[in-house]
Amino acid sequence: MENPHALLLLSLLLLNLALPSMQQKLDPADLRALASIKNSLTDVPSRRSRASFFSTWDFSSSDPCSSFTGITCSSLGRVTTLTLGTGLTDSPGLAGSLPPSLSDLSELTQLILYPGIVTGPIPTQLGRLVNLRVISLTNNRLTGQVPATLSLLNNLHTLDLSFNRLTGSVPSALTRLPMLKVLILSSNDISGDIPAVVSQLLHLDFSNNKLTGQLPQQLPSTLRYISLASNELLGPISGMDTLSDLVHLDLSMNRFSGALPASLFRTSLPSLMLQRNNLSGWVPLVVPAAEDQPQPPSYGEGSIVDLSHNALTGELSPILAGVESLYLNNNRLIGTVPRAYVKSAYVGTTRTLYLQHNYISKFPVEPGSALPDTVSLCLSYNCMVPPIGLAACPSSAGTELSRPASQCSVFNYG
Repeated sequence: MENPHALLLLSLLLLNLALPSMQQKLDPADLRALASIKNSLTDVPSRRSRASFFSTWDFSSSDPCSSFTGITCSSLGRVTTLTLGTGLTDSPGLAGSLPPSLSDLSELTQLILYPGIVTGPIPTQLGRLVNLRVISLTNNRLTGQVPATLSLLNNLHTLDLSFNRLTGSVPSALTRLPMLKVLILSSNDISGDIPAVVSQLLHLDFSNNKLTGQLPQQLPSTLRYISLASNELLGPISGMDTLSDLVHLDLSMNRFSGALPASLFRTSLPSLMLQRNNLSGWVPLVVPAAEDQPQPPSYGEGSIVDLSHNALTGELSPILAGVESLYLNNNRLIGTVPRAYVKSAYVGTTRTLYLQHNYISKFPVEPGSALPDTVSLCLSYNCMVPPIGLAACPSSAGTELSRPASQCSVFNYG
């Protein structure tokens, strides 16, 4: 009779011998691509950190799928995600350039490059990676244009190329990708017009570039976050009427002109930044409620509205009462501050209220009332007599309490 213990030992031995051959080996094409990537990039030496991203990339003895930092593989031995750099706060990142051989990782779905000093262009060959869903190449020194070939990536969900040195224009087909939800090209040197946006975008950030022209006539109703700050855009603010889900709009530091669209105040945008433009007219005194919303919602905790440094006129609108941080300074506003503003400041709902450098004639304070320590109120350089002091005013407000009487009388604001 055969010894069962001997049979068990023999089975375990055969299983152990078979394990190496059962391990999934990396596809040869992917292995060559990884070797090329390592030859094109290098760790930047740092006295603060000993972390070395490529220290585990040992092609002589390692199985990349199980031991290489920054990659994950499919069950078929293909690289599906590639993260270049450690991402540690004390790491200076990688140097070198991105090789065209990245496109040989044909099953790649995610490509991330952590902050560093990687230079050179973004390989146009990335347009071959039809499975890519995420491209994030931020905070480096990449140059050249945004490759038009990225517009071939119909599965792309997120594209973040911010904080580089990219030039040229935004490829017109890029904003039409059917699956694109997040598009961030901020802090580059990109110029030209904003192309028509027809995809189902949620997040659009082209801030800190050199974009010119006007806003697209219609923006996707799906948008929740828009930042076009610090460009050279002009004309009226348009295309906002259908953006009912918008929670952040930053068009500051451009050359927009014309009136403020009433639709911007219908949904009480939690974050509305329009400062330092050429906007005129006045904030609507009353905003009609939407059909599906009997009462316009009120501003909540953390809300911020900045309309400063424009040419807004008329009396202050009560619809902005309750904004936590409200900046209306450096305009041409007149009249009495609505009591709703005063109450909101004195109960601490509004924590910052800047109204300096206008032509306001009255701030109706109740006798004996005092502002909470948490509230910053600035009313200097208006037409109030007697003026309210400079408490909590920024240094840019100057030291003069009131406007010269001649200014207030000439403009009939007294």
